[in-house]
Amino acid sequence: MTQILIVEDNADLAFGLSTSLEVEGYEVAVANDGPTGLTAARDRNPDVIILDLMLPGLDGYRVLRTLREEGREMPVLILTARGEEADKVLGFRLGADDYVTKPVGVLELLARVNALLRRARAPEKKETANEKFGSVEIIPSSRTVLRNGSQVALTPKEFDLLLALVRRRGAVASRFELLKEVWGHRTAVMTRTVDIHIRELRRKLEDNPAEPRHILTVWKAGYRLEA
Repeated sequence: MTQILIVEDNADLAFGLSTSLEVEGYEVAVANDGPTGLTAARDRNPDVIILDLMLPGLDGYRVLRTLREEGREMPVLILTARGEEADKVLGFRLGADDYVTKPVGVLELLARVNALLRRARAPEKKETANEKFGSVEIIPSSRTVLRNGSQVALTPKEFDLLLALVRRRGAVASRFELLKEVWGHRTAVMTRTVDIHIRELRRKLEDNPAEPRHILTVWKAGYRLEA
């Protein structure tokens, strides 16, 4: 049975979420603070973690950072009242897969959990051909990116987004197309997710992120990659 771990210190919210997920057929565990959540994630290895940021004992950022540093790659959905873009950027930099701001509807949350599960369970594609643009080389077989010969650390979603762009050979990709391909969303929710990841790719791969030469915005259409 698919296991979901909820790390949330609001008992009423955690109960409501766990009940809704159990009705959908998931096995749900709940932790009400950061240390307990970290231990549960290690012991249970859940299929998805729903993680609050403002937790007693150990905040959600540190829980997420620790899990990623330990090489644990289960999808993490951040659920928090903190809606500032800086908070979202930090969460994504630490390896979050999705981000929902409270209050959130149960149907939307379920849709996002299902999208994360679909993406995680998708069969790995046998990719061998390297891709290049400018001074950047992408090695799909090892999920490695080099810039001027030096490795660049990308989060899993940043890597998938970059690959989605480069393989379009200069064609424009809309935010909805990228959300569907990289995050598994079937509806156009939270388009700022794509924008934030694009900004991070520019920061890491462009000589001048403020005036990008390769990862380009197409006004009212989306993004494309210029080799």
